[in-house]
Amino acid sequence: MNEVTQKIKTLCTDKNISKEELAKRSGLTIEQIELISTSDKIPSLSSLIKIARALGVRLGTFLDDSENIGPVVNRSADVLQPATFSSQLSTNNSHMDFFSLAARKAGKAMEPFVIDIIPGMKGDKVSSSHEGEEFIYVLKGSISVSYGNENYILNKGDSIYYDSIVDHLITTVDEEPAQILAVVYSPF
Repeated sequence: MNEVTQKIKTLCTDKNISKEELAKRSGLTIEQIELISTSDKIPSLSSLIKIARALGVRLGTFLDDSENIGPVVNRSADVLQPATFSSQLSTNNSHMDFFSLAARKAGKAMEPFVIDIIPGMKGDKVSSSHEGEEFIYVLKGSISVSYGNENYILNKGDSIYYDSIVDHLITTVDEEPAQILAVVYSPF
């Protein structure tokens, strides 16, 4: 069991919330909650945001190791450990590795990440939607952003800002990896 799943279980126990109640509050199916509670992988970012909201905690609650009240500084020489979220509906790994830039910041409303996007992952990629907003800036390569019925191709130096309640999916354009800076805002 991973640390995120353990935090979800602990919060549910502390708040006396059953899996069925968590599913109802989060808008996820009981099957998704069961998969999350038995998986050794981190749930999808979309599911994690919905669970955080259902439990009345910040998204960062699941991603924080320790919290600082003051600023959090990351140096280029620091080695950040990635979090690979599972896909929303399966146990397959996502096609993205997330590197949190503010994991130790207390009380934050935004979650900044550097995300490595891996091309050519097998299986269906599932779009996600959740409350909040996202800002994405392409650092390396080219990405495709499916947003509702639209598709946007972004290259190095391009950015996009959108409401994350609309179904969205980010993939590489070709067989080359890409890297983005993403800032996710999820209202508490």
